[in-house]
Amino acid sequence: MDLSTIIGILLGIGAVFGGAALEGLHMSALLQPTAAIIVLGGTAAATLVSYPLPTLLTALKDLKKAFIPPNEDPEGVIKNIINYAAKARRNGLISLEQEAQTVKDSFTKKGISLVVDGIDPQKLRETMEIELGSFEAHAKGSAEVFESAGGFAPTIGIIGAVLGLIHVMSNLSDPSKLGGGIAVAFVATIYGLMTANIFCIPFGTKLKHRLKEELLQKEMVIEGLIAIQNGENPHFIEQKLRAYLHDGGEKKGK
Repeated sequence: MDLSTIIGILLGIGAVFGGAALEGLHMSALLQPTAAIIVLGGTAAATLVSYPLPTLLTALKDLKKAFIPPNEDPEGVIKNIINYAAKARRNGLISLEQEAQTVKDSFTKKGISLVVDGIDPQKLRETMEIELGSFEAHAKGSAEVFESAGGFAPTIGIIGAVLGLIHVMSNLSDPSKLGGGIAVAFVATIYGLMTANIFCIPFGTKLKHRLKEELLQKEMVIEGLIAIQNGENPHFIEQKLRAYLHDGGEKKGK
């Protein structure tokens, strides 16, 4: 589990409710089902209108990346590439055919298959970068969904506040109903801001960070496989790939 995500959510919620408690506000005043329905339902509705259903389902699926880091890391990618390079140097590129059947990552699997097929290095780079661009465009959609939801939530909160004030104004003759209407009005605004700034926008930002990590690793795979195809020394390949960890993943060989 990504502790920064868990701690951040708990700290954000705790700061709001803890601050309210320090001000002497009763917690029941912040627990307004009507406000929650307006904000969460309205935000969900606006997001549904904005994106196709498959994109939304993918975003929900990708949400787990905010809580669970990828299994693979740059060091693991380097280790695998060096193993492939050593095997190819000993037994030839055709020996990597078995690796293509066992590797779990579809991107790496496709790259190894192209190497085994003997595709021209430049064509290999072009093909894999097209695949990389497609992956990036697909993954960006999930982050954009949550960022959009974060933009809708505060506005929906204002709608909830206006509805609460309408309720108050229509019951001025009955003082017993004024408190509930005012509570819904202000709590809806709080819910909208919390939904946006503690959940949706941070989730979008975390997914972008995960995407950056994944793109870096895939760029390393491309560079490593091309180096293997060119018959470069495994030690030199390792040094080349480790440079990606120092320069933020800028592409080489351009």
